[in-house]
Amino acid sequence: MATSPPKRQVAMPNRSVIGWLLDSDPSIRWQVMRDLIGAPANEVAAERARVATEGWGARLLSLQGADGQWGGAAWNRGWNSTMHVLMLLREMGLDPASDQARRAVSLVRDRVTWQGWSAYEGNPFFAGEVEPCINGQVGAVGAYFGQDIQGIVDRLLGEQLPDGGWNCEAPNGSTRSSFNTTICVLEALLEHERTGGGTPEVTEARLRGQEYLLERRLFRRRSTGEVIERDRKGGALWSRFAFPTWWHYDVLRGLEYLRSAGVAPDERVAEAIDLVASKRDDDGRWLLETRYPGVMPVEIDEGEGRPSRWITLRASRVLNWYSAGD
Repeated sequence: MATSPPKRQVAMPNRSVIGWLLDSDPSIRWQVMRDLIGAPANEVAAERARVATEGWGARLLSLQGADGQWGGAAWNRGWNSTMHVLMLLREMGLDPASDQARRAVSLVRDRVTWQGWSAYEGNPFFAGEVEPCINGQVGAVGAYFGQDIQGIVDRLLGEQLPDGGWNCEAPNGSTRSSFNTTICVLEALLEHERTGGGTPEVTEARLRGQEYLLERRLFRRRSTGEVIERDRKGGALWSRFAFPTWWHYDVLRGLEYLRSAGVAPDERVAEAIDLVASKRDDDGRWLLETRYPGVMPVEIDEGEGRPSRWITLRASRVLNWYSAGD
């Protein structure tokens, strides 16, 4: 049985770091106010509302075409498609109840369809396609923005593998799950539960997938215990942190899921937490270590190898979650 770790003294971000984080876009500011400094709820809500009208969120919304699409597609490999922009807007915390979000999402729901392979040609956007990693991402944004994703959820539940996770390569014969696919599906199921779609079957499947990560301590092989240094599919290093992550797994993304899901941290996450803590620089910030190839629709960081507000925000709240747990 997993045991609870002793509380660790994890240094809170200092005033300089907090000031640097707040000197930013509303999408970062409101999350810092909520997660790191405990600002009053009305002040957090007021700042969050600015995501729709100022900065990166407003710029992303302005790029939507009359056909409801971003980047001219439901999905593409350039990271500027409809799915990718909706993922960014979810990460930024665009309020689903805002007029701007309702208008944008209704255009997607009513006008955007999947094009490409005959198995999903013409599907409405929120009906998804066939790969669980993509359906996980579509499901997460669909649930967040209040759309009906029951068809996606039913499909994902039927695709869970015996080891508890998911893998886009299962139709090609793979019997082992993928960290990349599993994290995408877990985020979707969690969002579905949060927005009223929770059932015993959904929760059971998500908890099995969660255990898949925890049994492997978020980055080790279960069979040998060795560290998985590189992703087999894309060659990415799971110990190097990116934002946005898109379909890629990394240790910080895994911890962010566990924090968001309200998991009580135990000794199985301790090594991953140590990895995150070790990457804080002398100024108390974290760098953007990896940026995946593609065209960002809006620049939201200062570039690879530079201090990143997004990584610093995410790492800081993961450390706080861990240090607060018994």
